[in-house]
This record gives sequence, C-alpha cells and structure tokens, in this order.
Amino acid sequence: MTKRAFVFPGQGSQVVGMGKALADAFPTAQAIFDEIDDALGQKLSTIMFEGPNETLLLTENAQPALMAVSMAVVRVLGEKGVNLAGNAAYVAGHSLGEYSALCAAGTFSVADAARLLKIRGKAMQQAVPVGQGAMAALLGLEFAVVAEIAAEAGQGEVCDVANDNAPGQVVVSGTLAAVERAVELAKARGAKRALLLPVSAPFHCALMAPAADAMQQALADVAMQAPAVPLVANVLARPISEPDEIRRRLVEQVTGMVRWTESVAWLTGEGEVTELVELGTGKVLTGLAKRINAEASATAIGLPEAIENFAAELAGSQE
Repeated sequence: MTKRAFVFPGQGSQVVGMGKALADAFPTAQAIFDEIDDALGQKLSTIMFEGPNETLLLTENAQPALMAVSMAVVRVLGEKGVNLAGNAAYVAGHSLGEYSALCAAGTFSVADAARLLKIRGKAMQQAVPVGQGAMAALLGLEFAVVAEIAAEAGQGEVCDVANDNAPGQVVVSGTLAAVERAVELAKARGAKRALLLPVSAPFHCALMAPAADAMQQALADVAMQAPAVPLVANVLARPISEPDEIRRRLVEQVTGMVRWTESVAWLTGEGEVTELVELGTGKVLTGLAKRINAEASATAIGLPEAIENFAAELAGSQE
C-alpha cells in the first residue's frame, strides 16, 4: 500500500508566470490568489504572473508567492476529492515551504500564512545589509567535510552550514568574506563545484538572529491549530504536531540548518513513506528526493494536467 508525504518547495523555485496556468484553468486557484492579494494589500498575483523578475525575486515577494501556488494546488486537489488528511501521512517543506506545509495541513489560514511569509521575507532581507552576507553551494563533498570547511572558514566570522539538501549538495551561509574562504577551501578539498549563490541575504545562519526575533513576535500573535498530519520539521528531521512546538521550531528554523537530506531519509525510512509528492512550483524537491533515496517514488504536481492526472489516479486506486 502506498504511504505518501506531501512536500512543499522553498525559495529558488520561483519563476515569472508561476500560478498563471492554474488561475486560468481553475476558479479555485484564482480565488486563492485573490485571497492572498487581499491579505497582503498588494497585487502579488500580478507580480507572479507578469513579473518583472527582479520584483518577484525579492524575498518578501518570492516567499508568499511560492506558498500561494502550493496552496492553489492543494485547494484544487481538494475540490477533486484529494484531501490532505486522507491521502498523506506526513507533510514537510523546504525552509519557507514549512509554512506552505502547515497551511495545507490546516495549522495556519491562507491569509495568516501569507502575512507571516511577508514578515519573514522582509525580516530576513533586513537582517544583514546587502553585500555583507553570502551563501555558497559546495557540490560533491560529504556533509562532514563541508562542516569542517565552514568551521575553518569562519575565522571569527559567521560561516554556518545552511542547507543539507542532498548527498553532495550542501550550502553554507555567513559573512561574504567567510563564505568566499569556504569556496576556496572546498575547491582545495576536491569539490566538483563551489560557487556563490545569487541570493539577497545569508539565510539559515547566525546572522539571521534579528529575523528570528521578528518571527517569534509574529508567530506569537497568530492562531494555530494542530496539523491534520504531522510535520517533519527542518531543524529536527523528525515529525511534530503540537502548535507550541511548531511555533518554536519555526523560529529556530530562521537561523538553523535545513536538514532536508535527513528529513527525506526519515520519511522514506522510519516514516515508511513510499511516495513523495511535491505540490507547487517546479521540481527541485523531486530531484533531491531521488538523490537522497533512489528507491523512493517522487512526483511534482504544479500544473493543471498533472493535477488532473494525479486526482484521476488516486480516484482509480480507491475504487
């Protein structure tokens, strides 16, 4: 029997035109985009559909935009009889994707999730002046080696492991000088590639402490329900369901490492999940899942045809 987890993409998956096909095909999707526009007091959907790219790339726009598309997919699937609680054993999301996952599982309202991600995006952007921080992908090295490199590159500055995305794909984050040192050390240690990432701030490192404080305040004021199914949390790579713990872990996540390799390994191991379904824009997590566990089935559902096919497949399997 298939045991499924729904997973939700993070920053980097955004692209101009995202959500447009969904809005054109499904009134339910358009209604989600309208609801988020109203909650934020801005036409985020216009930025998503039409750009310009540099406006969509702003962290405060990219984060709620990615959640918007994920929730549009969730709502359309629900309309077609594919509800989350009946079809998934767990949810998980990459960084901001945790908010999408929790919204899909009923912890947050759509409007609250959008407002939280707007606050989160702004706070992360403002935590470090532009040009003072950086992130770099170190490819082809084991996690333990990257951890050693980050420690060595720090030299009294911040250089933290930010994302453990998949075997051989680890990201470091910190001050520009420290991250540049990490890139050179990684090359010397035999990395296949080591490159600075085109990001506007150094996410998931100690420099994000002001943003963590902002999120602690924002989350304290938001109504939260226990999720319909457990969330496998980024900072733990283990499932949680209790609202107060979810609040705490979302705050920790701002400065903490995204333990994605371990999260997928837990889901497909101890969690006994046989199928990961990525809901939203792009296929990044689907690709990572296959690198983490080649035997796990992984599917990306973000466009109308994929939604129709998935809903029909599930309806057929339940007859």
